[in-house]
Amino acid sequence: MKNQLISALRLTLALLVLCCGLYPALVWAVALVAPGRGEGVQISRNGRVVGFANVGQKFDRPEYFNSRPSAADYHADASSGSNKGPSNPEYLAVVKARLDTFLRHNPGVRAADVPAELLTASGSGLDPHLSPQGALVQVARVAKARGLAPARVQALVQQLVEPNLIGPNRVNVLRLNLALDALKGS
Repeated sequence: MKNQLISALRLTLALLVLCCGLYPALVWAVALVAPGRGEGVQISRNGRVVGFANVGQKFDRPEYFNSRPSAADYHADASSGSNKGPSNPEYLAVVKARLDTFLRHNPGVRAADVPAELLTASGSGLDPHLSPQGALVQVARVAKARGLAPARVQALVQQLVEPNLIGPNRVNVLRLNLALDALKGS
């Protein structure tokens, strides 16, 4: 029994050092060499921070590209998914309402052309990106609301597509909307 107790204490101490000391130190060290030094990549406009590159924000005015829906209502301190599956009737009603709203604000777009990311929240509820298709399906509405040629808005979307090494290409919604605001001044 004494041997088992000593073995258990050794294992507990080893795991305590590993999990409470070495692992957090490793994560901290990696954060220090990451962009933003672990504080997040701030996006500024005219010397003022307007957001972070990797935290989604709500954009719902017609002259802006809509963000992906958020189960956390875009509160970074409440990051969460909905935890509801595709067979949940309540969840299906929410997705249907989002689709109806999207189609009402984007006339001429067929329901089949609306990517799922514009109707469903991400796992964190704070995804700042859309697929290029998620942005392109909104071009007509944004161009009309801003009085711009759709081809000009579409070119802007294509210009801001970020290649992704381990997944599909994407567009940062905040950067896209800021670029749209800059177009107005040019």
